[in-house]
Amino acid sequence: MENTLKGKCPVMHGANTETNNSVMDWWPKALNLDILHQQDTKTNPLGQDFNYKEEFKKLDLEALKKDLKSLMKDSQDWWPADWGHYGGLMIRMAWHSAGTYRVADGRGGSNTGNQRFAPLNSWPDNANLDKARRLLWPLKKKYGNKISWADLFILAGNMAYESMGFKTFGFAGGREDIWHPEKDVNWGSEKEWLGKSRYAEHGVSDSLENPLAAVQMGLIYVNPEGVDGIPNPLKTAQDVRTTFKRMAMNDEETVALTAGGHTVGKTHGNGDASILGANPEGADVHEQGFGWMNPTRKGNAEDTVTSGLEGAWTTTPDKWNHTYFHLLLNHDWESKKSPAGAWLYEPINIKEEDKPFDAHIPGVRRNPIMTDADMGIKMDPEYRKIAERFHKDQKYFEDVFARAWFKLTHRDLGPKSRYLGADVPKEDLIWQDPIPAVDYTLTDAEIERLKEKLLNSGLTRTELINTAWDSARTFRCSDYRGGANGSRIRLAPQKDWEGNEPKRLEKVLNTLAEIQAGLSTKVSIADLIVLGGSAAIEKQRMMQV
Repeated sequence: MENTLKGKCPVMHGANTETNNSVMDWWPKALNLDILHQQDTKTNPLGQDFNYKEEFKKLDLEALKKDLKSLMKDSQDWWPADWGHYGGLMIRMAWHSAGTYRVADGRGGSNTGNQRFAPLNSWPDNANLDKARRLLWPLKKKYGNKISWADLFILAGNMAYESMGFKTFGFAGGREDIWHPEKDVNWGSEKEWLGKSRYAEHGVSDSLENPLAAVQMGLIYVNPEGVDGIPNPLKTAQDVRTTFKRMAMNDEETVALTAGGHTVGKTHGNGDASILGANPEGADVHEQGFGWMNPTRKGNAEDTVTSGLEGAWTTTPDKWNHTYFHLLLNHDWESKKSPAGAWLYEPINIKEEDKPFDAHIPGVRRNPIMTDADMGIKMDPEYRKIAERFHKDQKYFEDVFARAWFKLTHRDLGPKSRYLGADVPKEDLIWQDPIPAVDYTLTDAEIERLKEKLLNSGLTRTELINTAWDSARTFRCSDYRGGANGSRIRLAPQKDWEGNEPKRLEKVLNTLAEIQAGLSTKVSIADLIVLGGSAAIEKQRMMQV
């Protein structure tokens, strides 16, 4: 089993991801225009007139939050909660919903609820999250279209933390669901789960292919057993650093998220992973949407196999606590294998009272565990400094984690103007790309006079049009970033992009700044850029008539 599992997590059923479901597969270099007609309205059951923003206003958010907190402790026989609390499972669902986001192309993330569809619903790293989504179904049915699946996933994660004793930074609604798989997202070129052919140079983390952030097909971040499935904390730390950087997280946020995520819940690998059933997308119809079915004894509870690793990170995994750094930094750890054959770490010497109780067998204590990524935090010099500071200053750690969790779960939601609900934080955060509120209005007459000034400024129509185009064309609907608003084309890196013709751009911006300085009314450079392009287009059309 060691040889066959080298470099891969134990759970990988339904491995072949090759579909050949398009005639265009024969011409891989052909221009793919699927994105221009994505989310065909025929698949949307809500209809073209549905307005999610208006529906969300009708939501009793406080009642839903109360129901979610009650759900956390309402353990079901068909999928019993660890320690009688679903918090760890719901946090993992929310984390993995948001954690696919990457900054290079703004794809992934929680904004669409795409975890419900292939391939994400069947990734090895998402094993048994189908159970978490099924547990949420009664509440989705109760509140209906006033809450999207995408919003519900994140809110459930927040309420899981709060029901365990941690105060989150806030919550914003506004994520709208998709209704079929996204076929135009590049999740990697591998043709099997947990394949690894996305590096220009083997073993060099920074050579990871853009726009990807995860290290292997079917993983959210890194292989928890180590690079290529071989324990090596320092190498894994470099994978972690590359992956989180591509998700817009710095070292401090990375350590905080790892520690905060591993403070509660557990991993599952108490059994034979090779006998699990297929993933949800590949399972037979009688499984009714469930995947990874386990024929061993109960098939759940103490027999659960998910990641293949087995154990909890902290002493009280059902409550928010500060034992993660205490255990990680103050114990020596040795590499071992779980019952499912996955590499993990256990403490060499530990007091009985520091051991967590078994999640399902009363009175039995188990060793805590750490993954290779956890050990990377202990051994990487920069991560270690941050971990020691967090260990000494628990309030500071909680603040950093709360903000990092909010960033993780809201990074792709777009500008703050799209946020919905009473729990939206008042503070403006730099990663939200804040811009000043508009504090002026222009009459039609003023706009016409501005157009004349721009057209008579000495700038050519081509210069005005190209600058307006270059300013606006950075917008992407994947995470609502970029665009003309804010006139970021004046700043690095956009002002130096070769495609923006820096010399031409500098000339245009200097002229617009001179025009702005001579105006008696207030107008932003962003508006002048767009207005100049529009005026030039109108002038060109008039000349052609």
